[in-house]
Amino acid sequence: MIMNYVNSFRRLLPACGMLLLFCLPSNSQAQSASSKKGWKDLFDGKSLQGWKSVGGKAPYTVEDGAIVGTMTKGTPNSFLITEKEYGDFILELDIKLEGNQTNSGVQTRSHIDASANNGRGRVYGRQVEIDPSARAWSGGIYDEARRDWLYPLDLNEQAKTAYKADAFNHLRIEAIGDELRTWINGVPVAYVVDTIDASGFIGLQVHSIADAQDGKKVYFKNIRIQTENLKPQAFPKDVYVVNLKPNDLNSAEKKAGYKLLFNGSSSDGWRSVRGDAFPSKGWQIKNGEIKVLRSDGGESTNGGDIITKDQYAVFDLSFEFKLTPGANSGVKYFVTLKEKTSGSAIGLEYQVLDDEKHPDAKLGRDGNRTLASLYDLITSDRNARARRPIGQWNRGRVVVTADNQVTHYLNGVKMLSYQRGSQAFKDIVAISKYKDWDKFGEASTGHILLQDHGDEVSFRSIKVKKVK
Repeated sequence: MIMNYVNSFRRLLPACGMLLLFCLPSNSQAQSASSKKGWKDLFDGKSLQGWKSVGGKAPYTVEDGAIVGTMTKGTPNSFLITEKEYGDFILELDIKLEGNQTNSGVQTRSHIDASANNGRGRVYGRQVEIDPSARAWSGGIYDEARRDWLYPLDLNEQAKTAYKADAFNHLRIEAIGDELRTWINGVPVAYVVDTIDASGFIGLQVHSIADAQDGKKVYFKNIRIQTENLKPQAFPKDVYVVNLKPNDLNSAEKKAGYKLLFNGSSSDGWRSVRGDAFPSKGWQIKNGEIKVLRSDGGESTNGGDIITKDQYAVFDLSFEFKLTPGANSGVKYFVTLKEKTSGSAIGLEYQVLDDEKHPDAKLGRDGNRTLASLYDLITSDRNARARRPIGQWNRGRVVVTADNQVTHYLNGVKMLSYQRGSQAFKDIVAISKYKDWDKFGEASTGHILLQDHGDEVSFRSIKVKKVK
């Protein structure tokens, strides 16, 4: 009897097997289902077909369904790049990095200088950072081998906790039109608007390392892309947008409440501190820039300072500035014009200065008259990488919150923070050049000012959001 049951089972087994194979989706069926949703796998889980290694000599292999890059001492940044280039896309993948002493990243719409690194090439272009260090800038946007940081996570500190160390992290990248947006583990991180690189390859990075990191690994898996019928995810309107289009507001900035203070072609919204009209000399509006013209290097001796016609209390102010060698200027806020002065109008000042060549950088106390400092009061962070060379555009930002907390940024990096009216603030005012002004810097509202210090300095992309 038992043998009869066994024989019957054996006769049924092929049919059952066929039934199971029919019921369970094959790899090709799963890929077909994925393709119906618009996704295409960039990695088949078994080989590096469609990819090539460039730059440094760190090896890339396939292990257990993941691309594995091995950190290798004595070699520059290494990249595994797609053989195909992509324009608009949505890319998702999972990434894990061993240790926290180095970083990695994913290149987007990138390119290669084929002559560099003894013919292995040098990759350049926008990279979505993976940063397990204490800095925690994972998901930020770095311009590899070109413009440095575009979106440090000082601009979105809430997203710093999204990355999980020593675990696979899910990365989503949307590159649609001029906009690049990122998510880490579902958390919105960075938002950049940029006009260059409409297409390029995608790359996986193994960073150059110190010898102690030799042999550690970076893992990439579940790499898939959409290139058609793209549907961007919602992005919170309180996440700051770095818009590199001059004098432009994109739809997200408009929805968040930002307004242009300079439209690139007129002086609308601005006037002289000396009267209701815009200065008839000393300032030039041309080529999308509002420029202080060079005179004698003195405070307000030519065209004079200009101020916004409107006043601001709680606000988020952004501006770009370009210095000429040895130049001095400033962006002031909470300017009331109540103080009588023969020089520049009185107000809290975001210092704009060539630190190397202008003597003011060596005055004051402990460097508190250097670039991005609160002039004569608080010294800015001395991080050299936050500073762009003289003659290039730098991005400044001043944020004032309802509790009178003020923060200065330079190129997205936090430079300093203080609280207006606090005892600590009053103490530093008491030992500054402003000590004789009653309640200096404590006005409830005031104008924004661009300073004429007699040196040629250009401004553009001046925008502000009033916060209620």
